[in-house]
Amino acid sequence: MLSVKDLHIQFGDLHVLKGIDLEVEKGKVIVIVGPSGSGKTTLLRCLNALEIPNEGIVEINDAKVEYQNKPSKKEIIALRQQTGMVFQNYNLFPHFTAAQNVMEGLVTVKKINKKRAREIAESLLAKVGLTEKADDYPYQLSGGQQQRVGIARALGLDPHLILFDEATSALDPELVGEVLKVMKQLADEGMTMVVVTHEMKFAEDVADEVLFMDEGVVVERGTPQDVFHHPKEERTQQFLNKLQ
Repeated sequence: MLSVKDLHIQFGDLHVLKGIDLEVEKGKVIVIVGPSGSGKTTLLRCLNALEIPNEGIVEINDAKVEYQNKPSKKEIIALRQQTGMVFQNYNLFPHFTAAQNVMEGLVTVKKINKKRAREIAESLLAKVGLTEKADDYPYQLSGGQQQRVGIARALGLDPHLILFDEATSALDPELVGEVLKVMKQLADEGMTMVVVTHEMKFAEDVADEVLFMDEGVVVERGTPQDVFHHPKEERTQQFLNKLQ
């Protein structure tokens, strides 16, 4: 499903990712944890070419990009068509209703007519518990509701893989649960997911594998039980101790 080999990216003199390898099977949930600045979000953005690595290979199903050579626009588009992304700060169009935000990709990317796109948008909003909010604008929605619109929008493109970048970190604490509930529902339904999060309880409940990153490398990986309760690396233990 997803294969990442020897991924490197530099911004000037800053070497942000230092040879990341990652394999994700279809239907699995991978959760990435680690301190701020460890490269988690950059890795996620490299998976759908929002950031262009300096070297390495990213392969999602039959879409493969080898970054040693300058990838073509066609290769980048093919990679992005495999994924949906849910951003930390929602990234909704403020002048579109919830339904229109979900419809936008259906109409512009998938070339679905507006009547059918509206039907799909309504079904996806129902899936995330927002049936009554279809015609509300983002300013009329809570942060948790806006993020659930973002999830519905990502689902609208029928992706093989959904990337979640700190999907709850911008939310008030009482709104976090409603977003995590939708994410857990997707995991239970077999959606392949790569999730960057600070929600350790969610990671423990939902992840098939946890990656702990620091300073641009994967320090430790394993089951949630292994990483959270029996870490092998001292750096992992230091990070977990600070969370207690």
